[in-house]
Amino acid sequence: MRFTKATNYALHTMLALMAASPVKPVGVQQLAESQGVSPTYLSKILTRLVKAGMIESVSGANGGYRLSRKKDDITFLDIIQAIEGTASLFECDFVHGEECLIQAVMKEAEEKMEQHLKQTKLADLAEKLAKV
Repeated sequence: MRFTKATNYALHTMLALMAASPVKPVGVQQLAESQGVSPTYLSKILTRLVKAGMIESVSGANGGYRLSRKKDDITFLDIIQAIEGTASLFECDFVHGEECLIQAVMKEAEEKMEQHLKQTKLADLAEKLAKV
């Protein structure tokens, strides 16, 4: 199972925004440099996070991005779904009735993973980072 690099950048960006001031926005250039990614590419990821309602874009000379939701309300699953979507990781391509036993096993595994990611808050990692 593999997530795209965009998800990796989104998770790290959200962690950086959680550690930043809730009032002063962080510029895309600063966020991009901290991860070694192009600002253009990161802007596309940030746009998805804005559309998902997790962050907001602030325009102007001192503009950038900041959280628009409470830190404790943002889960790993929220971020992953904002980037990857909500489609199932596995779809059986064979036609053999409604109940595919392999599809059932894969779906159960996916549901367990989603439940774990839904319970895991990025804010918990932000707290650990602040203590280091």
